[in-house]
Amino acid sequence: MSERGFTLVELLIALLIFGMLAAAGVGLLRFSVDAQAATGARLDALAAERRVESLMGSDTAQAVPRITRDTAGAPAQAFEGDASGFTLVRAGLDPLTDIARPSLQKVRYSFEGGALTRRAWPMLDGTAPGEPSVLAERVQRIQLRYRSREGWRDVWDPLKPDLLPRAVELVVTPVRGPEIRYLFLVGAGA
Repeated sequence: MSERGFTLVELLIALLIFGMLAAAGVGLLRFSVDAQAATGARLDALAAERRVESLMGSDTAQAVPRITRDTAGAPAQAFEGDASGFTLVRAGLDPLTDIARPSLQKVRYSFEGGALTRRAWPMLDGTAPGEPSVLAERVQRIQLRYRSREGWRDVWDPLKPDLLPRAVELVVTPVRGPEIRYLFLVGAGA
């Protein structure tokens, strides 16, 4: 009489096949999770690029030659710029808030603590800037240059305090990924 059932070898082969299928399923799931994380990181980086492009483009295009005063009452140039950032006065509405404010606004773009930030002053003269808005995180460094009639400069220090540069060049080097180069006309290229 023959007994029906599985031998130990058949059972081991079935377990081996089940283990290979389970390992393949785990690998496929891991690949899917990694791809989703990489896609999310790249979409965040693209959103930061567009945010920088739209805000800086809007602010620099609406720059006006308005001299301001700092908290001590000393005059400040209409446009100040060096390697770490730049400050300008812009016309128009603030794209980040819906708060009623005068038609002119002083803003500063700078590199702070591994991030590209934007600060706005509540009033043009005699006040301190507000809290920074982070435009791009995980930034290794930035490079800024300012275009005058004579050529590019690393620092904007004109003889006339109300003189604006023709353009601003910003190069952002992220912690990961290629560097990004922006070119913005100032005051609509006036």
